[in-house]
Amino acid sequence: MCRNIKTLFNFEPPVTEEEIHAASLQYVRKISGFTKPSSVNEASFNVAVNEVARISHELLNSLETSPAPEDREEEAKRAKIRSAQRFGK
Repeated sequence: MCRNIKTLFNFEPPVTEEEIHAASLQYVRKISGFTKPSSVNEASFNVAVNEVARISHELLNSLETSPAPEDREEEAKRAKIRSAQRFGK
């Protein structure tokens, strides 16, 4: 799995459309191998990003869980600590 794609489910505040779109863009970039597609592939690339975002939005809205949502800011702090430990920064 692409390391830049973060878990979007069960957080407070809830996921935004922008976060879903960013994750979808990262996913399509990963599977296509394109950071920025050529003009001939741009339309297909954008359709794929939009479709992945749409399906992801549907998935996230349909999921149910019993645990309380996690705090997004606390998770970001933990991720920074893990990164510092891993990369020594």
